[in-house]
Amino acid sequence: MTAHEIDYRIYGEEMQFVEIELDPNEGVVAEAGSFMMMDDGVKMETIFGDGSTKSGGFLDSILGAGKRILTGESLFMTAFYNTLPGKRNVSFASPYPGKIVSLDLTEFGGKFICQKDAFLCAAKGVSVGIEFSKRLGRGLFGGEGFIMQKLEGDGMVFVHAGGTLAKKVLQPGEVLKVDTGCIVGFTKEVDYDVEFVGGIRNSIFGGEGLFFARLEGPGTVYIQSLPFSRLAGRVLANAPQAGGRSKGEGSILGGLGDLLDGDNRF
Repeated sequence: MTAHEIDYRIYGEEMQFVEIELDPNEGVVAEAGSFMMMDDGVKMETIFGDGSTKSGGFLDSILGAGKRILTGESLFMTAFYNTLPGKRNVSFASPYPGKIVSLDLTEFGGKFICQKDAFLCAAKGVSVGIEFSKRLGRGLFGGEGFIMQKLEGDGMVFVHAGGTLAKKVLQPGEVLKVDTGCIVGFTKEVDYDVEFVGGIRNSIFGGEGLFFARLEGPGTVYIQSLPFSRLAGRVLANAPQAGGRSKGEGSILGGLGDLLDGDNRF
């Protein structure tokens, strides 16, 4: 194996975190901002590029960093190493309510494709790169553009799904149609494309967007019930407006409605 062999445990229900157990000299890489806590003896190091152990010098590091820019991520990742004898733990937290999914890349042929903001952390040695779409429809209307992230190697990776997680194992020729934002990721065998919803009333008044993702088996697909874009949209729609009143509060009864629902601001 080229990736470090790590042990882990996932805690929590709605706001989960994953605790990685590191043997001496073992390491894990993570996106900036996902770190939660670590034991004494774990060394944190900022690395340039995608965190893999490919040997190619500075040029490979530049290419890896360039790929991360294309996916909208930072130039740098953070690596955590156990520098002392004995086992040490380091933990990473979910960015918003949902589930953390553990994936062993050896079970998926060494490659998993995911949304660019789904990756949380991985064993040191896993390559975090980009997956270009070869289809115009997918690139223009797929919600993630021409690019998704690909995780390659033979180690453990952890991705985050918003809300409740659904796992679908597709048989050859079996088709699943999904809202583009609800895709967490899928195995490399899955054929992914984007289709027009169709129908004038569906397009104008449906409220579900003009396109959905078409996933065809064989392969495994992970679906999330609450994409971050949907969560953020609901929060913004109900954020307080000018004057401190949230959208919809007392919309018919005005101040009387605020009194009735216990909002006694004066």
